[in-house]
Amino acid sequence: MTATTAHRTLSWGHDALRLDLRISADGTTRLGLGAPAWDAALPPVEVTAAGHGRHWSSHRLVDSTLGTRLLHRAHHVTREGAWHVLTVELHDPDTGLAAEAVYRSPDGVPALRAEVTLRNEGADTLHLESVTSLTLGGITDIGLDTADVWWAGNDWLAEFRWQRRPLRAALPQLGGRVEYGYGKGSFAMAGQGTWSSCGHLPMGALSDRASGRAWVWQVEHNGGGRRWELGERHGTAYLALSGPTDTDHGWRHPLEPGGEFRTVPVSVAFGDRLDDAFGAMTTYRRASRRPHPDHTTLPVIFNDYMNCLMGDPTTAKLLPLVDAAADAGAEYFVIDAGWYDDSAGWWDSVGAWQPSTTRFPGPRGIHEVLDRIRERGMVPGLWLEPEVVGVRSPIATALPDGAFFRRDGVRVVETGRHQLDLRHPAARVHLDAVVDRLVGDWGVGYLKLDHNIDAGSGTSGHPAEVPAAGALGHHRAHLAWLEGVLDRHPHLVLENCASGGMRADHALLSRMQLLSTSDQQNLLHYAPIAAAAPTAVTPEQGAVWAYPQPEDTPDEVAFTLVSALLGRIHLSGPLAGLSPQARALVHEAVAVYRDLRADLPGALPVWPLGLPAWDDPWVAVGLRTATTTYLTAWRRPGADPTTALNLPHLRGAPAVATPVFPAASPVTTAWNPGTAELTLTLPAAPSAVLLRMS
Repeated sequence: MTATTAHRTLSWGHDALRLDLRISADGTTRLGLGAPAWDAALPPVEVTAAGHGRHWSSHRLVDSTLGTRLLHRAHHVTREGAWHVLTVELHDPDTGLAAEAVYRSPDGVPALRAEVTLRNEGADTLHLESVTSLTLGGITDIGLDTADVWWAGNDWLAEFRWQRRPLRAALPQLGGRVEYGYGKGSFAMAGQGTWSSCGHLPMGALSDRASGRAWVWQVEHNGGGRRWELGERHGTAYLALSGPTDTDHGWRHPLEPGGEFRTVPVSVAFGDRLDDAFGAMTTYRRASRRPHPDHTTLPVIFNDYMNCLMGDPTTAKLLPLVDAAADAGAEYFVIDAGWYDDSAGWWDSVGAWQPSTTRFPGPRGIHEVLDRIRERGMVPGLWLEPEVVGVRSPIATALPDGAFFRRDGVRVVETGRHQLDLRHPAARVHLDAVVDRLVGDWGVGYLKLDHNIDAGSGTSGHPAEVPAAGALGHHRAHLAWLEGVLDRHPHLVLENCASGGMRADHALLSRMQLLSTSDQQNLLHYAPIAAAAPTAVTPEQGAVWAYPQPEDTPDEVAFTLVSALLGRIHLSGPLAGLSPQARALVHEAVAVYRDLRADLPGALPVWPLGLPAWDDPWVAVGLRTATTTYLTAWRRPGADPTTALNLPHLRGAPAVATPVFPAASPVTTAWNPGTAELTLTLPAAPSAVLLRMS
């Protein structure tokens, strides 16, 4: 702690990160990172409530009267294993509002996690309208005039589309002859609904074109109720991260005397380049997720859905696929949608999750297939959409109204389905019984948990609750339910799917083992999705489809297989119907994956051509370890045969590039250690290659 007559400053952190807390003589407190501009720094917590708005009117999260009034009460520095922890206690003597802001950072990692707990120590109810989880003002390591803001569009079949815009184009210079310390606008992204990443990822980034310095952040919430914003105050940038707000989501929370409210966690990572910041976020994600053996074993998964059975599994169709998958080297075999379907109209009748008798007609029913999977040395898996109940399902009448999303006393119906509210014990008992039957009685070791409806603004569990508050409660109950499932079944593998990548958030991925990155069926479109996936998920959790088709050329077979080799391979397609040459490529790719997968859990991503755009003719991604860099490059139709890949982390190194898959690739390479560029030529389009730089 350093002190002057006007203030005292607490510097907290470790070699890779420093956070400063400046406490004035009157107790007002400001938070800064690195070397902040203190006249533009912000309070640790910004809060708006009915009757307590902002002292500078705008739609921004900052400059709240309650946040400005919060006074320092105490702070504590502790250590939790590898994590450094700073707890800051604040209070407002006028209302009795108390705030506890907790900051955590893993040792040696330039990343920060933050969340806030509010308590009402006053006599009157406070009706909260917004609460930030983290505010950082006075940012000086990135210049306003040389900064780019980044965000990722995220649509069904078109996930992880990172885009950038000069910050000055979003926040124009207001000063000149007259200087203005405050604006009213910001560059903001807010999510809606029950899909956390529909429209765009719950992430953003800021980078400096002059210095390269970069920040990457994420809101760790598994619903759409969240907001992040960048703005300008006193000539510097600020960042504010939040869960649901009144302005964006109609969220309000009555904080009664003695009551408590906890914000959603958020995190920020930093680096000297954008790749480095994403690498720090990758390391943070690994440190903050629930431990599970799948994160290191990375078994090869075959799933019967994509460009294969497409929700139409039967015993006759599955048995040859099981044998072909086992011959190819798969270690898990997942029966996807349709296994519960006795008719063509199952969409609005799901919910009981009992096996079809028409699809599996033998005396053993579906167990004939499950047994064959085990006989071939694989672990069986099933697709499940646990949070929905079809309007024609018997479960729709068996469960009480309170077990479902409701608004104005009416059950929500979306595309013929109801949405369960997992705060209700009947909903949890129902789902626990389903999972325990499938896992405990049937011996299923993998569940692909899908979610294919957006239930809208939320639910009103009681008349005084606004839907957005009900949604926040449900999403937190969903996380608790997942943790309970894994507590009971610690070796069960859970895949996070929501119409592909509509739930790409760290709240779920810190509990679940894999992310379905997309439902994209076009191998050419999947390349930029696979290349950008490590921005949102650790490589060992990012499931990418590899689905060769009988009509594909050898180059196209290799193209789709290459896409999955630096993530989690989700093999699919009619393997038994492939030509001998195509089957040989599948077997080669799986063997390569099983050889290199031990490197993936510690590797960090790099993008030698920058983050991919949707229509880029060349796409590339790499994973680097201490001794090896793996590079995947895709040449799409219309691309020149040669490109140059930039690998600054290998500058000056006498590296050698070796084709890993396909081993017989006609690729030619030339490495220039002085410029850190790898010149690469692929003669055909489309074609792709996986290289090892060592």
